[in-house]
Amino acid sequence: MRTSGFRRALDALGRGVSTHQGMTIPLTAVFAVVAADLLAGRNHFLAPMMVMVPALAVATTTWRRTLLVGLIGAVAQAALIPYDGSWSHHDRRILGGITISYLIVVLFSAYGAWWREERTAQFRAVVSVAEAAQRALLRPPGPRVGGVRLAVRYASAADAAQIGGDLYAVLDTPHGVRALVGDVRGKGLEAVQTSAVVMGAFREAAYDEGGLAKVAERVDASVRRHVTDGEFTTALFLEFPASREAVPGGGPADGEVFADAALDSDVVLLHYGHVPPLRVSADGTVRSLDPPDPWVPLGLTSFVPGAPTPWRVPLGADEVLVLCTDGVIEARAAKGGGFYPLAERAGPLLVNAAGDLEAAVERLYADLLAHTGGTLGDDSVLLLLARPGV
Repeated sequence: MRTSGFRRALDALGRGVSTHQGMTIPLTAVFAVVAADLLAGRNHFLAPMMVMVPALAVATTTWRRTLLVGLIGAVAQAALIPYDGSWSHHDRRILGGITISYLIVVLFSAYGAWWREERTAQFRAVVSVAEAAQRALLRPPGPRVGGVRLAVRYASAADAAQIGGDLYAVLDTPHGVRALVGDVRGKGLEAVQTSAVVMGAFREAAYDEGGLAKVAERVDASVRRHVTDGEFTTALFLEFPASREAVPGGGPADGEVFADAALDSDVVLLHYGHVPPLRVSADGTVRSLDPPDPWVPLGLTSFVPGAPTPWRVPLGADEVLVLCTDGVIEARAAKGGGFYPLAERAGPLLVNAAGDLEAAVERLYADLLAHTGGTLGDDSVLLLLARPGV
């Protein structure tokens, strides 16, 4: 999350860089103009360059300090007049115009600093609300949920909002650790509202339903009931079963009764039009876990008959699952515009990653930002999951 750094930047803009730094830049400009005038000699009148001082103060300090800096600049100009010998009748007429112009610049600069402070205060209030919404909606998990370790990086394309249409959740339930990664079509408030519907339904169903297919059906029903027709959410559901028994299902209709027991090392997956996850071994070998039964996104299931079939894959203690949204794999390169090759980059960057997922996700996310030149053009989630035991 980038919230804390973003708020610090807002505070710096609202109050000026700091009490000392904010005054340092314009005061340095005052001394620079005075020094230049003195060094140029009596035949050069450089004091009018002082007009840059209040203009610099607009971006670095408060409106009151901008007025103070402007006053200091005016005093410095007045002190230079006798040195430069600018008291002749002709010079006094020019000095009058320079003085009036300088005062106008000072006043407009103070107004600009005041306007910046007011806008930043309003913007800070919006960010505070967004942060509260983010915590309520995403509820970022700790480094371990149940028997599963994880690390995540979430980025919103809209810095001011801090939240977007991408979503994730990892929950410890009586049926095992269940996770969801999703991507709502579109951006803005409508996408956030849809995210809230999906997350709320998942948090309820994940605890109540015995089978992962039933969880997905509950979430899909909520999307179709509460979201505008035609809108959809790609999703990948995941479950680490709670015991060495058949995955809870209740019957063949649930689609989760496998031919043999679901071992503790197995992970159950269910696909709804989302980016397939990657499994990265300790030696950096990467395998894309493509669904045997690809399905349509949540919200569009009424247009197709049937239901998706869960499948399971083994996951060793030294292996890592990489889940993401299309904001990651469709991130454009700063040069050339190519997509981010996650499957190629994940292997070298996640060698022996299961021992320290936080460092691993930081390496992968830093590589993603380096690929794009430091900014992401879309919401993105990058989630690493691993079993304990390393």
